[in-house]
Amino acid sequence: MPTLAAEPQSPHVKVAILGAGFGGLGLAIQLTRRGERDFMIFEKAGRIGGTWRDNTYPGSGCDVPSHLYSYSFEPNPGWTRKFSLQAEILAYLETLVGKYRLAPHLHLNEAVEQARFDEVAGLWRIRTAKGREITADALVGAWGQLNRPAYAAIPGRESFRGVQFHSAEWDHGADLAGKRIAVIGNGASAVQFVPQLQKVAGRLTVFQRSANYIVPRQDGPYSERARAMLKTLPILLGMNRALIYWTLEMRWSAFKQGTKAAQKFTRQALDYMESQVADPELRRKLTPDYPIGCKRVLVSDDYYQALVQPNVSVEDTPIAAIEPEGLRTADGRLHPADVIVWGTGFETTSMLGSAEIVGQGGLSLRQAWAEAPQAYLGITVAGFPNLFLLYGPNTNLGHNSIIYMLERQIDYVLQGLDASRRAGAALSVRQEVMDAFNRRLQEEIKSTAWAGSCSSWYKTADGRITNNWSSSTRAYRRATARFRMEDYAPVPARAEAQVPQREAA
Repeated sequence: MPTLAAEPQSPHVKVAILGAGFGGLGLAIQLTRRGERDFMIFEKAGRIGGTWRDNTYPGSGCDVPSHLYSYSFEPNPGWTRKFSLQAEILAYLETLVGKYRLAPHLHLNEAVEQARFDEVAGLWRIRTAKGREITADALVGAWGQLNRPAYAAIPGRESFRGVQFHSAEWDHGADLAGKRIAVIGNGASAVQFVPQLQKVAGRLTVFQRSANYIVPRQDGPYSERARAMLKTLPILLGMNRALIYWTLEMRWSAFKQGTKAAQKFTRQALDYMESQVADPELRRKLTPDYPIGCKRVLVSDDYYQALVQPNVSVEDTPIAAIEPEGLRTADGRLHPADVIVWGTGFETTSMLGSAEIVGQGGLSLRQAWAEAPQAYLGITVAGFPNLFLLYGPNTNLGHNSIIYMLERQIDYVLQGLDASRRAGAALSVRQEVMDAFNRRLQEEIKSTAWAGSCSSWYKTADGRITNNWSSSTRAYRRATARFRMEDYAPVPARAEAQVPQREAA
């Protein structure tokens, strides 16, 4: 796209990427593979990795098999486990930063405060927390859905005299040995760190709002021989990845309400729980009262096993307040605690990163998404020309790998960038196209497990499902396979301007 408008002193790039996790780095790598180096990656933290940088709690790992939770264009035959732990995933990403020489493009510890679309110039003006101003032809939001730790709204949190921290902000200096530890929450992070806490706690109480369906992870190490075979036989590596993908993709039917597959999946999960938990009262607490998949289905080989240990108890009476000495439940009991670990997940339904994004007419993304976030294909938003989102609204999954979805989005973004350059203008998805897409999606999603009778982080307060895709990953691949120019309106610059100076890489 021709470069238009900008003050000469403003460094200019073709693409500005916000976030250095799997999405932002994946796009940067693909740009590099195409021979394009005119981009910048802004990361508010001091290290790349996104969720795999932040979540360092004991037992932190992925619940998608390693060989599918990695880029298809950068397979890793050296994964040491079937389900990789946090440190190995982060090391994988850092290795790729080195391989593709992305360091000169990374701007760590530099949060973007505001990005505003300049309607005269037809480009994005970006201001960072360091006071720098940059212009870009296109802006890519790669901040993801799970990057803002959330705390339950329980009164008295500030009054607690002991140690407390969120699982995504783990206090590795805290002395936990022999302590009375209260865990608030029992979601995807908690099922990983609770078994680790059980080994060191004097007393561990898990405060559970509602039960989860859990299936066995069936984790284990890859032998040196297996890793050597995968390394020397690329065809075997590809076949292994394909097998994992199709095994998971076949589970999609279990996330449709009322299907035989859903009934079978439910029975498998309950059978697993009953095989591990003998106590009838604990079984009652751990039995969900909603359709499987309505909340995130969890995978674990050791969570139930930890809960049945003599130093662990599960409390399903709601917490009324936090007091200096512990947690008081609605039945009036005080549960003394030395440490509180908040396993309460993330603020997910706003979909907003830390930057203020302002589009046409001075409308901010926060205003546009005041009722609920929505986008076309989860990638583009009407009124925000040449803004592309990775892991945006309605692109999350319950049955397969988000990396697969990210790769489809990255391919679509690359097509969009090419189309914008050919048109010589920024492109904005047509409002009627975005609205029609979201009407179809919300109608389709009514038949899925996400729409079941539960509250979850997939939904807004009024029940609109903003996080999850409504169908299979194959359907998403078909939907994003071609960038349809007819879905977009060119937004040409309204005035010629001096060519901005390029940012030195």
